[in-house]
Amino acid sequence: MPEGPAVHGDAATRRAAEPRSRRRGDGTAGVIAAVSAGGAIGAMARHALTLAFPASPGAFPWTLFAVNVGGCLLIGVLMAALGEGRGARPLLRPFLGTGVLGGFTTFSAFVHDVHLLLDAGRPGIAAGYLAATLAAGLAAVALAVRVTRPALRRGRAAG
Repeated sequence: MPEGPAVHGDAATRRAAEPRSRRRGDGTAGVIAAVSAGGAIGAMARHALTLAFPASPGAFPWTLFAVNVGGCLLIGVLMAALGEGRGARPLLRPFLGTGVLGGFTTFSAFVHDVHLLLDAGRPGIAAGYLAATLAAGLAAVALAVRVTRPALRRGRAAG
């Protein structure tokens, strides 16, 4: 039976054919650890705020609204800041973005609060909360990116 690169391929070809999850040194474990650690930090921070400032049953959930909109603002800043300096710290984006801010902001608790408001017979507040959170979150990301990018460029030009 023939042997050699023509049959088995060279090392680079074999490595490229392996699934990413089986390759050594591709940083997957580091990314998983960064996202996990960041997610724990973000989720604990959100939980602490909702314990410190609980929403009254049937009332607008201001704490979670502020957490989600504030988190969207920070995600916009992070997107702009890390988008300008790609590759400098490969674990920073997964740690802060997906991890900390992903754990801090929460779509599931947001939807749960809408459901609780509907169950409490407050459809107007539920609809307002739903619309306000989505609109304010999107506006916060857009505003943060719009303000952060020029500020970073001015800072680099001056420094």
